Amino acid sequence: MRIGMLTGGGDCPGLNAVIRAVVTKGEGVYGHEIVGFRHGWRGLIEDETMDLSVSAMRTLSRKGGTVLGTSRTNPFKSEDGVARLLDTLQRQRIDALIAIGGEDTLGVAAKLGEQGVRCVGVPKTIDNDLSGTDYTFGFQTAVQIATEAIDRLHTTAESHDRVMIAEVMGRHAGWIALHSGLASEADVILVPEEPFDIDEVCARIRHHHAMGANYSIVVVAEGAVPQEGTMILQSGGIDDFGHVRLGGIGAALQGEIESRTGFETRVTILGHILRGGTPTAYDRVLGTRFGIAAIDAVEQGRFNTMVALRGEHIEVVDIHEGVDVLKTVDQDLLDVAAVFS
Repeated sequence: MRIGMLTGGGDCPGLNAVIRAVVTKGEGVYGHEIVGFRHGWRGLIEDETMDLSVSAMRTLSRKGGTVLGTSRTNPFKSEDGVARLLDTLQRQRIDALIAIGGEDTLGVAAKLGEQGVRCVGVPKTIDNDLSGTDYTFGFQTAVQIATEAIDRLHTTAESHDRVMIAEVMGRHAGWIALHSGLASEADVILVPEEPFDIDEVCARIRHHHAMGANYSIVVVAEGAVPQEGTMILQSGGIDDFGHVRLGGIGAALQGEIESRTGFETRVTILGHILRGGTPTAYDRVLGTRFGIAAIDAVEQGRFNTMVALRGEHIEVVDIHEGVDVLKTVDQDLLDVAAVFS
């Protein structure tokens, strides 16, 4: 078979491990030819391919990013995007397609499956907000990088008697903020699942200082919002999938906290640094396992599916399980965080 493969959405540590696993088993064990499409769905629309072979996969899993490149192109937003995509699949004689991506990329794969394209999805998001799988690769790396950065903020905050705010990624779900905040002993953790009261946040910081601490650490997810829209947040436009480009919650909090408490406050926006660089060992292994499961699913003819981590095992589930409902933070974890703030 000729099997197409693409990576869509944001880059993510562990993507290259998936690619390496698909190619190594697909070509080396099953004898398939793997065709890479550059820059996500845009590569299928524009017929932009990249040859993939076992010989080119050496050391790939250690590298961050994606050797295939990526984009946030949505073929269903273009007047002839889907038609051109289907034409590319036919012209390239693609028998099946492995799509590696998050909610948007897999959502497109699910729609194409309804039109007869034989797809297998691999879940990818550092936000860990895809349902159907316990964890996605990239999340553990992002949490580790965030935790290390916040640990460093502790020392400079203490030295200068400051409130330090760390803004991390997390549009709709606060998995990164909660995990890194708990690991780094943050004093306040703000997530999209629970709109915050700025007066309560400032009261907690004042109480912390009254108890003898000379500094505070606040970790906030980029998608966290205040109650009743009491704070004005910045917006950076909308992408092809209708998502507002977030940014500004950290800066808004900085001004509010400093003016309300009188404590010198600084903000650090970790942003894209969380998704770049070398993946952790855990994410390299999980990406590898996902890649092997994906090419196995193709070989077994299990299409319109997604590979998923369930407990300690990799399973194949209906692709709609991953994209129909976002996975937000469990109340149990929110309760754990509440003990320390």
